Amino acid sequence: MSIKRFFIAGFIGIVLLTIILLFSPLKFYVQKYTNRLLSLNPTPVTERVDQKLIEYSWKLNKLDGTTADLEDFKGEVILINFWATWCGPCIKELPSLQQLHSSYNEKVVFLFVAKDKEKNVQNFINKRDYDLPIYFESGLTPKLFYHPTIPSTFIIGKDGVIEMAKTGAYNWNDELVRDLLDNLIAQ
Repeated sequence: MSIKRFFIAGFIGIVLLTIILLFSPLKFYVQKYTNRLLSLNPTPVTERVDQKLIEYSWKLNKLDGTTADLEDFKGEVILINFWATWCGPCIKELPSLQQLHSSYNEKVVFLFVAKDKEKNVQNFINKRDYDLPIYFESGLTPKLFYHPTIPSTFIIGKDGVIEMAKTGAYNWNDELVRDLLDNLIAQ
């Protein structure tokens, strides 16, 4: 009898712990670290260069409350950056991304996808006076873009081919990136 009670108590404990973690303020952190542990796509993003987007269905919610779908931007040059306010390398590269966005925001679609809480992102953006189009995912990241490391950034040509992909902090306002964007825009 005592073994049976032990297993029942253990099962109830696990269920209660799961409920507490999933429906409490800790939910965000539990999901974040679970996703890191269960990452199913460890391929370095640089190996995704020259791969073509086949599926454009990816729903995003903008920080201002509007929604978007990657399908809306098919046929345009796109820069997608995955970042978070708690990520040091993300914060380090944001000034160069802001400069690039200021120069190319009429010619390139910028999608800054935050892996963070909306409240944290809003405070972060307001304090630093960034003018970037910030989005949050409303579903799963497409497999081609998913990587457990942030920042991860992808530049996609009008034909849907990934032309450049990087993880870690990078100077996105350099000549190499500007030349690439100019060439992609001209195509």
